[in-house]
Parts: sequence; structure tokens; C-alpha cells
Amino acid sequence: MPQWVYDFSEGSKEMRDLLGGKGANVAEMTRVLGPDRVPSGFTITTEACVEYMRADQTEPDGMAEQVAEALARLEQSTGKRLGDDQDPLLVSVRSGARESMPGMLDTVLNLGLNDDSVRGLAGTTDNERFAWDSYRRFVQMFGNVSRGIPGERFEDAIKAAKSQRGVSEDTELDVDALRELTAAFKEIYEDATGEPFPQDPTEQLRLSIRAVFDSWVGDRAVAYRRLNRIPDEWGTAVNVQQMVFGNKGDTSGSGVVFSRDEVTGAPEPSGDFLPNAQGEDVVSGVRTPRDIAEVKDWLPDVHAQLMEILRTLEQHYHDMQDTEFTVEEGQLYMLQTRNAKRPAQAAVRFAVDSVQEGLLTREEALGTIDPGSLDALLHPTFDPKAEYAVLASGVNASPGAAKGAIVFTAADAVQAAEDGRDVILVRPFTDAEDVAGFHAAKGILTSEGGKASHAALVARGMGRPAVVGAQSLVIDLAAKTVSANGRTGGTVLHEGDAIAIDGTKGQVTVDDVPLVEAQVDENFGQVLEWADQIRRLSVRANADTPEDARRARELGAEGIGLCRTEHMFMAEDRQPKMRAMIMANTREARRSALADLLPLQQEDFEGIFEAMAGLPVTVRLLDPPLHEFLPNLADLSAQVERARIEKTDDLKDLERILERVVDISEENPMLGTRGCRLGILYPEIYEMQVHAIMRAAKAAAEPPHPEIMIPLVDYEQELEIMRELVVRVGEEEGLTVGDDYTVGTMIELPRACFVANLIAQHADFFSFGTNDLTQTALGFSRDDVESNFVPIYMERKIIDRSPFETIDKPGVGWLVRLAAWVGREAHPGLKLGICGEHGGDPESVEFFHRAGLDYVSCSPFRVPIARIAAAQAAIEYPIGRWD
Repeated sequence: MPQWVYDFSEGSKEMRDLLGGKGANVAEMTRVLGPDRVPSGFTITTEACVEYMRADQTEPDGMAEQVAEALARLEQSTGKRLGDDQDPLLVSVRSGARESMPGMLDTVLNLGLNDDSVRGLAGTTDNERFAWDSYRRFVQMFGNVSRGIPGERFEDAIKAAKSQRGVSEDTELDVDALRELTAAFKEIYEDATGEPFPQDPTEQLRLSIRAVFDSWVGDRAVAYRRLNRIPDEWGTAVNVQQMVFGNKGDTSGSGVVFSRDEVTGAPEPSGDFLPNAQGEDVVSGVRTPRDIAEVKDWLPDVHAQLMEILRTLEQHYHDMQDTEFTVEEGQLYMLQTRNAKRPAQAAVRFAVDSVQEGLLTREEALGTIDPGSLDALLHPTFDPKAEYAVLASGVNASPGAAKGAIVFTAADAVQAAEDGRDVILVRPFTDAEDVAGFHAAKGILTSEGGKASHAALVARGMGRPAVVGAQSLVIDLAAKTVSANGRTGGTVLHEGDAIAIDGTKGQVTVDDVPLVEAQVDENFGQVLEWADQIRRLSVRANADTPEDARRARELGAEGIGLCRTEHMFMAEDRQPKMRAMIMANTREARRSALADLLPLQQEDFEGIFEAMAGLPVTVRLLDPPLHEFLPNLADLSAQVERARIEKTDDLKDLERILERVVDISEENPMLGTRGCRLGILYPEIYEMQVHAIMRAAKAAAEPPHPEIMIPLVDYEQELEIMRELVVRVGEEEGLTVGDDYTVGTMIELPRACFVANLIAQHADFFSFGTNDLTQTALGFSRDDVESNFVPIYMERKIIDRSPFETIDKPGVGWLVRLAAWVGREAHPGLKLGICGEHGGDPESVEFFHRAGLDYVSCSPFRVPIARIAAAQAAIEYPIGRWD
């Protein structure tokens, strides 16, 4: 029979997949710090959860017996029995997936209390208030987690009890109030479930374990996994641990502490704590905690022990740590440690500091950085020169700045994102149900909570700017208002009003503060320098304008991997000239119209070549079908009909345009007359473009390296014909292929991958257009499927992510590998790159490294991400290729 349960003493950090992150780390921490510092317990494995889900929520055979045996061992080691009416053992039941999912899964504390054991707890601790406070917490959490009773029902009862006694804090409720509150909670439980609150501790444990397993497939957990690419089939472990109590009085408390500042990465511990509180009070956001530095004034010995433990754990794990602790009557216990989730600026600061401190090597330090998170370093900030009135201040929970309209619910934020509106999600505090709203909103603002609150953790993990704990704001969800206390005139904001937040400084304003682009700081620059020294892949940018090219070069781009020339014809002043060329009936008339466009094209290229002086620039000749430059057929037909009725002067012109639009319209234009097919039918278009490129290159102060790319090649003869055209124009301009420029093609069709050896005979380079290659290989229209059936496919586990976000390795990826392999067999010196947006996705970058490509190209702001990802790929796979 499989081993479903492991004691903490049996585990280690290497067993993360089986014991989950929390179970593996608690086991490891027990080894490092000793059992006196870490409360004992056991872990039910992730495999048990997977089997539970596979068997339609039925416990695996033998699990109940193994849990009973582990509980007996725990009772023996502690000298206490679960539910004992004299000196009861109480346990916590916590989730623990292999990847941290803060707030997404469920926890039950104080399990083992009932109407008898609560009296035993009161007697053995000589603290009746503590005992009843623990019991009311247990009933509340058990009812919410195990039976799904809305938490608001319990919170409303607490508010009523505080109001009745004229107090503002839970800690001010006396024994009688807590006893009455517990009775009220049990009535809520029975009313909601139709059953009395369970008194049998073993039944409490069984139901709590099931509830943690069930939370793995809850809506909030599923949504979080979708956003963070965590596979559904991993499951969660369950950790059952002896309770220690932070709510025993003034020398007890609970907290969360990071070994370094979790926002900036500075080498000073940071976090939150609350005296006389359990851990859920700290992280829920319902109470505003105190700064961890104040522990030194509260209990100096505990502070010294805590700081030493943080140093020990960081040295052991070789990473910044996020820990949870409880102080029970002056005794410090460590409940959990894990590698800290942190925003990009903290990750970069830690990487640099850890190398300087000798904690990590350069390669190890790069491995601690999530390349995808670096996008946050490039987010806008408030213009430092701007003057604005601060409406409220709070905790600077997640860096960056954002502005938008106020919304009060996650659903409204999601709807706004779908409508293309920028919004700030504003709430008193957030919980796991709000995760979709975090993803949709530009920023988060709460009036309660601290750096370890749900809002802070999730915002940092997603790279969303966040200000939390802005206590001067009164947020009324029912009235949908935000009131700013202490502000002259009593400012009141409503849903839809504009607001701006600075998550770096923790400030809120209603002024329309200009946002400025972030700059690469010294630490980020150091990390990127290390990456450049290690990576094999070059990193280029997709850029169509001189401005984009300059920005890309500032961010470290080593050239342009895709310059889309069609964007140059979309400008308002150029559309009439482009339409004149399309409307021309003869080649001579088209050449005449193109002559007007040539100097404009040349000017564009001159600006791009200046920005990329000395670097390669891949220019894709005109790709889209010509109808895209003319009015929409349906709109144009309506205009013609209206002109006929009204007999307007432009009727003949409109009818002529309509005739041409009908003439060139196609049933499926994206698979029709576009790319090289356009160049073969209308070679004068490509001739004009090549002349513009060549002349701009000759005019450059520092010679560029133009790479002229022929799009949508299927047959080797297509490239052969187009190459001859380019070389002929080059000779007319006095330039030589190979020395002054090169000619290649975009590989974006499955057939081209299969015959890449034939196409390579006419190409100096291949650039894989993985956007179109994904569309043509899978038969997916990117514009249509991502909002339609891709989410359903992910839900049904047909795919685990969008193939337009991360390359489809078994399908599209194999086509890339095949084309690279046979292309280089026919042409050993063939340069290989990729210019789809997959070039900025870290997982895809690793794939391209292993496929043996020479470079990746992505949007300018993803260039730093690709640089780090390419270095990590080189560290992980130093040989590079599969062979």
C-alpha cells in the first residue's frame, strides 16, 4: 500500500513534489532548527490528494488508518490527546501545494476543541478567555472551510458582539462575550448545515482534511493556477501540526517575517506581527498589524532569536525566506518557511547582494529571478517632477504606479478589462475570491492590511502596483464610495471616479499625475550584464519605428529581428498614396504611385538604421493583403448606397473604390494574396521597398546590416524569384549581397518547415514567425480563439496554456526544430532566429536555446526578460541542443 502520510521527522526539502512546499520545508526546518523550535506534526501527501480527486472525492484506501497512526505518534510525542477534556492536544490543518498559492487554499486552526475540551484548555492554561477565544475561532474557521458557510455571517456576529459591548477590537471581548459568540457561531453552523457542530475530534479532522483537498479544485485556486501556470494534476498536501498559541495574552503573538525587505530586497528583515493574536489575524487583512521591528521593543529576547533564525534559514536555503512564527508566552516557534515571493526590484537587489555577500554564485543568483516578473521593473511610475495632493497614504505593498477608474468588485474589474478600460480595484481588504480582479485591474488599493496581507502578496506576485492599509480611507462597498477623513471638504469618491496610486511610495491621489517609464537601475544593470556574459542566444527587438528602435536599444536589444513595413503605410498622410497605388490599373500607374511612397519609406528606414547603427535590422517586406489598406467592404457598400440616393459628387470615386475592393476581396484573405505571393504578382511593390532600404543604408553614418526578409514562403521557387529581385535592385544601388546586406525568409508555414533544406539553398537566414506558424499548424485564428475556445480547452485540460503565449512544443516546436535541423544540413552557415512574441516568453526562450537558434526577437519592453531567460537556459542546458 502506498505511504500516504509522513511524519515531519521523515521528510526533507528534496521531497517537495510529494510533501508540498510547506510540508517539505517544515520537515527541513525541523532538521535545521530542532524539534523544540518547530511544533511536531505529519503531512498527508500530494499523491493522496491526486488519488482523492481521481476517485471522485473518495479517500484513498489506507489513508484513514495511516492518519490515525500518525496522530497516535503525535499524541505520544506531545503527551497530549486530541479532544482530551483535561489537557487537550489541538492541531492546525493547513494546505501545502508544491508551489506557493497564498490565500488560495484552506486552513483550519485549533482543531480538537469541543464543549468539553474547551474547559480542559481553560483549566490547564489557567486562561478561560484564551480557551473560549480559541473555540470561537475554530467554529468560525471550520464552518467556513469545511462546510462552506460564508465568512460574512460570522464576521457580522463579531461586529454585533463588539457593538453591544462598546468595544472596537476583538481582543477587548471578555470571556462571557466569547462564550456567547461561540454559541452564536454554533447556531449559525446548525442553521446553515442542518446538523449540530461536530464534537468528535476525529470527525473534525477527517472533514478538515477533505476540505483542504476540496479547496484544490475550488474556483479561486483554479483561477490562480491558470494565471500562474500551475498544473491541476499536482494536487496539494495537507499538514497537521501541533498548535502553539499566539493569543494567550500580552507575551504571546503571531507574525510573518521576511529575511529581507520583501518590497525592495534591502538586507533588513521586514514583516508584520500582532501581539495576542493567531496567524490568521495577521494575514487576513481584517486587523492592521505592527511592523516587525517593533518586536524588539515588545520582547527583546524573542527579536534576537528571530533574527538569528532568519540568518540561519537564509544560509541553509540559499534564498530569501518568508517565514511564519508564533510566540506562546515568550517562547518562539517557527511554523513555516519558504523561498519568498518578491517583486522584480527585490529579486534583482537580492541577486546582486547575495553574490556580493558570498551567499550565491553569479549563476545561482540568476536562477533565483523569475524572468517574467521583470516586466514590473519596466512599469510606469509617477513623474518625479509632478506635483500632486496626497489624498491618503498606506503601506507601499507592491511597486509601480497606476491610474484608472474606481471599481469595487473583482467582477467589475474583469468586465472593465474586457471593455478596454483602466481601473483600480478598491476594497477594505481583499480575499482569495478577488484574484481574477487583481489580474484585470491596473492597481490595487485597500484601507486595511499590511505587507503580508492577501492584497499585498497577490499584487506583488502578479506585478500589480498596490497600496494597502490606507486607514484614513473609509470604503463603503454597499454605497460604492470612498471617503477621505481629514481632507478639507470631506472628499468623497464614487465608482467610476479617477484615482491614481503609487505602490512604491504608498500614496493615493485623485490628481491626474503623469506616468513615466521606468529606468534600468544599477542592480538591474548588473544582473543584465551577468546574463549577457552567460547567454548564448542573442536578443533582438521587434520594432517598426525609430522611437521603438531607440527604446529597444536602450533596453539591450542587439538589433531588430522584425521590422514590419506595413505599419509604415498606416499613417494618415500615407494612406491616400497607398490607396492610389492599389487603385492603379497598370504596372506603370502603380510604379508612379509607388514613387511617391519611396522617399517616405526611405525616411523611415534612415531613422531606424540610425537608432540601430552597426547592428542587424531584419526588414520584412510587405506582408498583409492589399484589402487591409482600403475601406471595409460593408462600410463602403453602405457609403455608395447613400451616395446614390443623395446623388453626391463623390459617387463615381466611391463606386470605383468599391469595384476595386470587390475585385481584390478574398474569402480567406489571411491565407490568400499576401506575403511573397503579393511580391510575385506585384513585384514593383517589393522593388520600391528594397530601393528604400538600400538607399537608407547608404545614407547611414554608420553602416547597418540590413537583412531583407521575404514573408510567407511555401515553395523554394518563391524565394528564388524574390531573391533575384532583391539582388537585382541591390546591384542597381551599388550594393552586394552578403557584404552589404543579406536575404532570407520568414518560416511561418508547415510546408516550409518540411522543405526547409530546399528553401535554405536560397536563404542567408531563417526567421521563424511563430505567431503565424502557430495559426497555420494548429488551424487556430489568434484573434478569435483566445477569447473563445482556448479558455474552455484549458479548463477541459486539452491544453495547459495558450499556444500563442508559450510555444506548443510537441507540435509547433517540433516544426521549428525540424526546419532548423534540415535547413542547416543544406546550408551549414544558415542564421536562425525567431521573431514571434514567443521570443519574450521565458519558457519558449529556453526551448529556442535548446533548438540551436542564434537569436530571439520580441517587443522592446520584453528584451530584458529575454536576456535573463536566455542566460538561465544556458546555465540549465550548457550544451544547448537536445543532441
